[in-house]
Amino acid sequence: MPIAQLHIMEGRTDDQKERLIYEVTQAISNSLDAPAENVRVIITEMPKQHFGMGGESAKKKGR
Repeated sequence: MPIAQLHIMEGRTDDQKERLIYEVTQAISNSLDAPAENVRVIITEMPKQHFGMGGESAKKKGR
């Protein structure tokens, strides 16, 4: 059973997350010849102040 664990910054809509789950499931299913119903996708959302790039948080950078 393939499991994909995704870390994304907060701010996406429920519809966007549903599409992400669907698209990742399809990609894994196609590339590994695994039935889609066996693929698991876990999304972990993090606050923008918990993600940094270039020495600043994403929140401070306005992302």
